[in-house]
Amino acid sequence: MLVELRAENYAVIDHAIAVFGPGLNLLTGETGAGKSILVDALALLMGGKASTEVVRHGADKAVVACVFESTVGAENILEENGIDVEGNEIILRREILSSGKGRVFVNNQPATVAVLKLLAPELALVHAQSETLSSFDQAQQRILLDRFGGLSTEVVSEAYARWRSASEKLDAMVEGEQDRMRMVDLWSYQNSEIEAARLVAGEDEALETEKRVLANAEKLHAAALGAFDQLYQGEASAEVALRAAVRNVEELARYDGRFAEAASQLESVRATVGDVGASLRDYAEGINASPERLAEIEDRLAALDRLKRKYGKTVAEVIAFGEEVGHKLAEVEDRDEILKALRLDLDQAAAEYRSAAGVLHQERKAASIKLAKLAEVQINSLAMKVLFEVAITIRDAESDWTSSGWDQVECRIATNPGEPLKALHEIASGGEMSRVMLALKVSVEEGAVKPKKKTPTPRTLVFDEIDIGIGGRAAEAVGQKLKSLSRGQQVLCVTHLPQIAAFADQHFVVEKREADGRTKMQIRLLDDRARMHEVARMVSGAKVTETSLQHAAQMIAASR
Repeated sequence: MLVELRAENYAVIDHAIAVFGPGLNLLTGETGAGKSILVDALALLMGGKASTEVVRHGADKAVVACVFESTVGAENILEENGIDVEGNEIILRREILSSGKGRVFVNNQPATVAVLKLLAPELALVHAQSETLSSFDQAQQRILLDRFGGLSTEVVSEAYARWRSASEKLDAMVEGEQDRMRMVDLWSYQNSEIEAARLVAGEDEALETEKRVLANAEKLHAAALGAFDQLYQGEASAEVALRAAVRNVEELARYDGRFAEAASQLESVRATVGDVGASLRDYAEGINASPERLAEIEDRLAALDRLKRKYGKTVAEVIAFGEEVGHKLAEVEDRDEILKALRLDLDQAAAEYRSAAGVLHQERKAASIKLAKLAEVQINSLAMKVLFEVAITIRDAESDWTSSGWDQVECRIATNPGEPLKALHEIASGGEMSRVMLALKVSVEEGAVKPKKKTPTPRTLVFDEIDIGIGGRAAEAVGQKLKSLSRGQQVLCVTHLPQIAAFADQHFVVEKREADGRTKMQIRLLDDRARMHEVARMVSGAKVTETSLQHAAQMIAASR
């Protein structure tokens, strides 16, 4: 649901805020007051095309912003686009600079117009005079039909994903075949060179350590024996001193028990010194100052360095490179079998998709007949006399397959007797289009099959100038349909007719006024008394009479 809409320096608006509620929100006002400007501002926040002409004269930029209650689908879209979800609301803001540049923010984080367009089907569908046809494209018509029939595209979507994956794998295998064949000789050489080296992960580090030992054998031998002598072997060694100390402390402990622990600790230190001394002696005896082994190590390290310069920074990376090359060679050798398996997977995935898309097509065909009958009755109750159908065309070429099936859904209408049925955009005017959309939405909401998994639908529907060319009972019928539709979804509507205004749950009036030599626009939420006066104005014109007030009161009471 749309909670709030703001505009600053937008067209004739210097600063305006509207806080909307659930149900039917109606905007009225004198002709030219700027009612449609608010609808255009919301369309801009749904990803509509921006123009510098909307920047108020003398301002650097125009700013439009709104707050929607969040939906699970909208939150998923934000997460997929790296935008943080904040609480239970989604804040959209768009700035249009007088220089022609613009900026988009979602939850106060930089975003793009593309993100607004992705969010639009989850948040609102705007039927402005300039936006109706572009908003209600064939994708929206398909979504509306699926919602009416309670149809899910989940099975088709999963089958499509499997088919796409299998197709991409086969294409990659076929397209890369020539390149692979040219690389076979190189891969074979690389594989042989790495295999011949018989590499062991980490051996370069171990060899470097052994090399340092061999290169400094004399120094290490002298250092080890020197340490051994100082710790254990020499007359003034630590072991001799500790042994004497242990005897003295043990003598003390015979007379004073406080030294028993100290004697034990010294004995432990003496044992440790003995162990370290033994290790030093063994190390010195094990040093092999072999020039032949040193040369052998240097040759091996040089060979490893050559491989690392070619295939990786470490021996482990060289081994991994070799395994990858071996895998590529195996693929080339097993090419025919791999291609056969990939083609089999693709054929199976395509058959599953055709089956799922065919079932969905039949379900849509049945739903389209029912929707067309209901919608035609609804449209003709709105001062129109039309023939209406929901045409479904199968586009079963693989290039036309989509995750929602292969059906092209198109609403067609004939507005005059004897005329052929044509697509809406070829016949319907802006006002007619809004009425057709209203009738369709009411048909869907009132006649929809309860789906197992609900098809996404916009939470807020916006209609501009829906009452063009109608009056009397037709206008009252439009009001009733708007009211009916608003029981399941929030509805915003701009109207000039009191018969429609009487049905409002929230009634806003848009007014122009002059201040400091500039025209400004403001929007006000009307209380019950002000609302009755506004409906009376719409009934009688500029001068509100007692009769028009009574008539307005009767209309409002009847609408309830």
